[in-house]
Amino acid sequence: MKVEVNSASLADSVAWTTRIIKSNPANPILAGIRLEASEGSLRLSAFNFELSARDQIEAGIDEPGTVLVLGKLLADITKSLPSEKAYLTTTDSTLTITSGKSTFTLQLMPDAEYPDLPVVPAKLGQVDAQTFAQAVNQAGVAVSHEANRPVLTGIRIEFDGDKVTMTSTDRFRLARTTFTWTPQNPDNKTTTLVGGALLRDIARSVDERQNVVIDYDEESQTILGFENAGRVSTSQLIDGEFPAVDRLFSDEYPIQAVIDRQKLIGAIKRVALVAERNAPIRMTFSGQELTLSAGAADEAQAKETLDIDMDGDDITVAFNPNYLIEGLSAIAEPFIRMKMTTAVKPVEFNGQQESDSDESMDYRYLLVPMRFQS
Repeated sequence: MKVEVNSASLADSVAWTTRIIKSNPANPILAGIRLEASEGSLRLSAFNFELSARDQIEAGIDEPGTVLVLGKLLADITKSLPSEKAYLTTTDSTLTITSGKSTFTLQLMPDAEYPDLPVVPAKLGQVDAQTFAQAVNQAGVAVSHEANRPVLTGIRIEFDGDKVTMTSTDRFRLARTTFTWTPQNPDNKTTTLVGGALLRDIARSVDERQNVVIDYDEESQTILGFENAGRVSTSQLIDGEFPAVDRLFSDEYPIQAVIDRQKLIGAIKRVALVAERNAPIRMTFSGQELTLSAGAADEAQAKETLDIDMDGDDITVAFNPNYLIEGLSAIAEPFIRMKMTTAVKPVEFNGQQESDSDESMDYRYLLVPMRFQS
């Protein structure tokens, strides 16, 4: 192999591809990144049996070839290269990287032992990257970190014609977002469950100038693929039954309040300063005012009052402040509509553009209140 590439492009591509390599893979060969040089491009790939990542960059190819080297080491080297051209050359046992006056030599790994990457499934549909990224960030709010319950670490994605719905829950809250996309088959109805961490990682790195293409094979139903700006990721789907969460949404909410989103988030952050770890903050709705409070009588206390537009009876509910902030921060609109039934049943949060407009149902955040002492 003899290749000339832009060092910055190489560093960026290596960093993106090697992000899926585990620190201590069960099989040492999975610590590698494969480089394939041919036909004017350098293709990079990594695999860990659950996730795969593939990217390619433009390159001057004097001699084509394929090599496997330690991925994390290559990432450390390429990000430190000077902003000049980088030259990659190989012998039977080494890869040499030269840029400016810097030279690095890496030992090659046995490429024949590297597992075959999964075949990228057929195209299911596409959506603009900005919509995709926002949807993943919203749906990802309620993803659980409990490794012993894999289904809760995922985001359920339902494809129904030109509508896509993403849902996650960690048992204490539920996040659901819906968006419109362009399906390959308008009659398609498919439901998948994919890791929330992978989706968030993809959303962070998408090129918002290009669409995100989602790939899925309805025959095998084991892999979901994502393509954007030449980068391809695949993920094994999570095997398991996602909880029946639709019943958690109430048909009617007799108590509703509309609040300025930024003012509410700011008040929560200030009041939560005196709340001990895992202690709730209280939200008391009375008339056209919301009073937020935290702390106990013999400890530090805080209280703040906001003007609101409210319908229904007075009510006091209490929440984990971090869960509140995370859910409210995912809402794009400037106003929040809180919809309540009782002090112990889940509360729904929606965004709306104006203080007197209808709420948007594109994003629904459901949060279970905490018990508190009066």
